[in-house]
Amino acid sequence: MKKRYLEAARLTKTVGLKGEMRAQVLCDGCEMLTDFDLYLGAEHKPVKVTGAYAIANDMCKLKIESIDTVEKAQPLVGSILYIDREEAELPEDTWFIADILGLPVYDADTNELYGEVKEIMQNGPTDVYLIRGKSGKELMFPAIPEVLISVDPDNERIEIRPLKGLFDNEETIR
Repeated sequence: MKKRYLEAARLTKTVGLKGEMRAQVLCDGCEMLTDFDLYLGAEHKPVKVTGAYAIANDMCKLKIESIDTVEKAQPLVGSILYIDREEAELPEDTWFIADILGLPVYDADTNELYGEVKEIMQNGPTDVYLIRGKSGKELMFPAIPEVLISVDPDNERIEIRPLKGLFDNEETIR
């Protein structure tokens, strides 16, 4: 079952005296935090991020409306900001990472099970999927059209066609 609320950022510490906070970004980027209605903590309290900018690869500095002192910000450290899946429209052939993690990855031609998606790394122009087999062996593949054939979270299945040599030096991961 897909989760209604998806993690967007984790508040990691206060910054300065005016209630600004540092956050680890768990979505596509800092700008996304100002584009959506956000919900704070497990109780999903509505909040508005009035400004956010990147300070590192996966970190940003942000300001939450009505949080204007370090004393108001401090209790929020460690909290998660969420987006509501029902309020987000994704372009075609785009998925929430939360819906892909844990999905089994199969060979598109042989139906061989390679393993499950454990992580999606977004550090460059192309996402890289990390899969782990039952033995714990890890493999990675780029999310490019030549390799990533289909992603079907509704039917819990990903199909890939590894490029020649991509997995050749690896032992079986099953």
